[in-house]
Amino acid sequence: MPAGEDASIRALSPSVLVRAEGAAVFGLALYLYGRYGRGWILFAALVLVPDISIPVYFLHRRVGAAVYNLAHTLVWPATLVGFGVGSESDLALSVGLIWFAHIGADRLLGYGLKYPVDFKQTHIQRL
Repeated sequence: MPAGEDASIRALSPSVLVRAEGAAVFGLALYLYGRYGRGWILFAALVLVPDISIPVYFLHRRVGAAVYNLAHTLVWPATLVGFGVGSESDLALSVGLIWFAHIGADRLLGYGLKYPVDFKQTHIQRL
């Protein structure tokens, strides 16, 4: 296989694709938050809230992985954004977009859902 083909195959690796998805989610969430959100002070105050789940991992790996993964799955912010749009709740929409931005940034940086064997073992890669 020519060297160029090898590089193009690596560019399509799952890790690269998940990071690209993270960049897309992060960028879209920031754009939409800038248009419809409640202000950047709220964003700054809440963007790291999902990470309060991290200490649980170090207390009990199996429970901690489950709690961390629940806080870092796209299901909940999608539900909040849907509720916010449907009910015209700008607070729900804002919180959902902040949550999306957090998860997108995590994926972009290579942080994925956790396995209970090791905090650095994620669904994307071993950190």
